[in-house]
Amino acid sequence: MQAEVLDASDVLLVRRLHDGFPLTEWPYADVAAELGCTEVQVIERLRRLLGGGALMHFGPLYEAADAGRGELLAALQVPEARFEGVAGMLDALPEVVQNLRREHRFNMWFVIAGASPAALRATCGRIQALTGLRVHPFPRQKEFFIELRLAPDRRIAAMPGPFDRRLIAAARAGLPLVPRPYDAIGATLGVSGEVVRERLAGMLRAGSVRRIGAMLDYRRLGFVTNGLAVWDVDDACVDELGEKVGALAFVSHCHRRPRALPEWPYNLHAMVHARSRREAERAVLQIHCLLADACRGHDMLYSSRILRKPALTERFPDVAG
Repeated sequence: MQAEVLDASDVLLVRRLHDGFPLTEWPYADVAAELGCTEVQVIERLRRLLGGGALMHFGPLYEAADAGRGELLAALQVPEARFEGVAGMLDALPEVVQNLRREHRFNMWFVIAGASPAALRATCGRIQALTGLRVHPFPRQKEFFIELRLAPDRRIAAMPGPFDRRLIAAARAGLPLVPRPYDAIGATLGVSGEVVRERLAGMLRAGSVRRIGAMLDYRRLGFVTNGLAVWDVDDACVDELGEKVGALAFVSHCHRRPRALPEWPYNLHAMVHARSRREAERAVLQIHCLLADACRGHDMLYSSRILRKPALTERFPDVAG
């Protein structure tokens, strides 16, 4: 995949929009005033970046609970002779929203969605029955960071109400590229733009909307190598160190997850993104130095194949960590 070339004005705009978008009546004009350009230039540049693939999405980015669902990361050890067949079984399940091949004996990593913990457990049981393979679930115990970023954004999500769900559906494709985008969304819901702005502000405060802004397609920007770096970290300091790992610029997802002994001793997961394997190895070394004596072991699981792409959420594709 060819890397997208961004000029200086593109970079300036993307950085500004990554951190958030104004909840004002004329937001594009307000951003233009900050950047010293025109409203038309902001809108047309966004249209080009979205059309060219440098941006995956522009608009509200939602917590997984935005539709009343939960998500669970899980893995399988699939014999090579059965790999394609098992991948096909998982692809047929609507609950499986993402699936990756990784270079490890735990070689199939997938995310399942469900309305409740019981539903997630039921799906794990169904996959185990279908494949005859043990499912290793890795529920998220603590999130240190999600999304390859320019600035951190951490919130505890609250469940949205009925109108919020309608608003989420109306804005899921992104903000309209028109001068008054909130008014345009409101028109589809039969409310004013002011109501839309007020509810989005409330959802931001509650955490069901992580932020309103631009989501980069890191692969189109040259970050073609990614892998799941996993670490066996002393439980007494894993949270403190996880925050530090999550703050690294090359890390997107960073979570504390349970071990699965004896096969899986790791409790800290960090998705690393780089332009090459050599660069990724340097990033892993940097994490190792940061963890120092608290680290008792680690591994790096490079992503080698996308078996099923996820629907667009606040998460990057191909990076279930």
